[in-house]
Formats: sequence, C-alpha cells, structure tokens
Amino acid sequence: MSNDVWGTPVVADGTLFVSSFEVHALDIGSGQRRYKTRDVAWALAVDAGRVHAADGPHLYTVDVADGTERWRHSLDGWVYTLDAADGVLCCGVRGGGVQLRSAVTGAELWRADDAQQDYENPQSGPALVAGSAYYYGGGRLRCVDPRGSGLRWSVPVGEDVPSRPVERAGVLYVTAGTRVYALDAASGAERWRFEAPVVLFTPPALDADAVYVADYLGTVYALDAATGRDRWRAATGTRQGAEPVVVGDGTVLVGSGEVLYALEAAGGRERWRYTARGEIVGSPAVADGLVHLGSRDHSLHTLDLASGQLRWELGTKGELTGSPVAVGGKVFVGSKDRCVYALDAFYGTAVPSH
Repeated sequence: MSNDVWGTPVVADGTLFVSSFEVHALDIGSGQRRYKTRDVAWALAVDAGRVHAADGPHLYTVDVADGTERWRHSLDGWVYTLDAADGVLCCGVRGGGVQLRSAVTGAELWRADDAQQDYENPQSGPALVAGSAYYYGGGRLRCVDPRGSGLRWSVPVGEDVPSRPVERAGVLYVTAGTRVYALDAASGAERWRFEAPVVLFTPPALDADAVYVADYLGTVYALDAATGRDRWRAATGTRQGAEPVVVGDGTVLVGSGEVLYALEAAGGRERWRYTARGEIVGSPAVADGLVHLGSRDHSLHTLDLASGQLRWELGTKGELTGSPVAVGGKVFVGSKDRCVYALDAFYGTAVPSH
C-alpha cells in the first residue's frame, strides 16, 4: 500500500488498518485496499466493528467493513490520543481535557479539564482499561465510570506522570517516577508499592505471577504480583524510549539501543542478546516461538525465541515505523519506503501491499 509514513498497524476483523494521513483498510490476506477514509487520522482506535479516528479537532467513525461514515463531531480542542472499548470512546484533548463519548453516536457522556499537560501522548494520556477510564492530573490518578456516572476514586501517586495502567484479576498496576503501585481496581486502595533507585521508564508488563518494569539505566525488575516483593534484578543497557518490557514463553525481552536482551523470567539470568545494525524501533512482537524485531537498519529481524538465533531478515528501502504486529502466522510492519509489508512469520516471504 503506497503512501507516506505508516504507524503501527492494527489488525481487527480480518482487516489490517494503517494510518498515513488517512486510515487505510487492507485485506489481511491479499493486501488489497478495501477503502481509505477521506480525512486525516492523527489518532486511531478499532473496536466492535467500527473504526474511530480523529484528525485533530474532529472525531469520526466509519464501519470496519466498507468505510461508511456513521457520525462526525467537532471537539473544542485537538485530540492527541483515542481509546475505544465496550461502546465507549476515551479522548485525550490537548490542554488537559478528557472526554468520554458514545461509540455508537458520538454523544458526550462525561468530560473533565484537569488532566496533566506535561506529556500529552498516548503512553501517558487518558485510557480505557478493563471497564474503567483512567487519567492523571494534579498528582492524582483518577478512575472514572466510562458510562458517564462520574468519578469512582482518586488516589495520590506523586508529581511524576504515570504510565498507562495495566489490570489483571481486579488489581491495577501503574508506574510513576521511581514507584510501582498495585491498586485495588474497584476502590483504589493500595495493595503494595515498590520503590526503585532511579526513575522507571516503562509501564508494567505482566505474566502469570510477576510484574516487570525497567528503569532508564536498563535495570529490569521482576516483582511478585501479589506482594510487590523484589524477586530479581538484571542489568541491560541504558534506554532512551519508554517501550515496555515484553514477556513471552518464560522469557523477558528488553531493548537498549541496537541490542535486544532476553532474560529468564524465573530468575533473571541472561539467555541471549542480539545486536542489530541500527537502533531498535518500538517493541518486539512475540508469537509462536519467534521474536520479530524492527530496526533503524531498515530491516525486520526474526529470531528464535529460545536461542536468539536469526531465522530470517527482510530489508526494506527505509527505516521501519512503529512496532511489528504478529497475528495468525503473519507479521506486519510499515516502512518509510512507503510500503506496508505482510510476511510469513516463519519463512519471511514478503510481498509489499499495493
């Protein structure tokens, strides 16, 4: 599919959605474009058979199947992040705004203007997580009923902008500055907190019974999910980005510059490390015993998860954009060569989508 620079692809309902100015809907099997939106999309979310997008001050929704527009609203501000779940849209609006809207009609359900303004980006903006809306402002994390009945709870988490929360089994995990909090999702009551020596860059990553975070020096922490006890720490390389640790099949993956480190989830021992020829782009994708890794060397590298050995590599004519996405035996990635690639995950056979 030819255009300009693609973001991270979204796969839903047998369709690949990519945004480069407009939203392009591509058939996941053939790469043929089904339709594109007539408007720019700076924020994108797909849920329940509909594509929701914002061109900045305007929010609009189209059908997944054919791109038919269902509704459009003008907002009093620039939408910088958009979440969609369970019939609700959560919009982060520049200048500290939060708006909850009906995904069916676009009608406003609830709004606030006291969200944080220091780092207005999708990683730290308002979010829908497990049936609640969350946003941060004035040193407090707030939980809101997404259906519009208002504030459920508010807890102090300090002046550092927290990460996007992660929920499991009624517990909300969030990082803020040097701390990791485990909060009761229903009441906001603190279950435990962990204090790291330096600032944590990443939102939490979870496996069956542990929480993993990394600081900017590259130290990875494994915490007991029930108690917050420090299970182990492992040193990797210093980090510039805020991409989360990736956990899969008993392995913890973390990138630092050009190097991907693989650690044993049980004890933190380094299993292997892989060095690309350029800085790692986004987060690796893990599926079916493989790791797919984008790099600024213009290539997608696919590794064996157990050994770190290179299985195959695809070179493109531009830097990769966003994180690769692995679904159903395929891996999808965009490049600044103005193509989106769909590759067989095991063999690396690739045809640019046109």
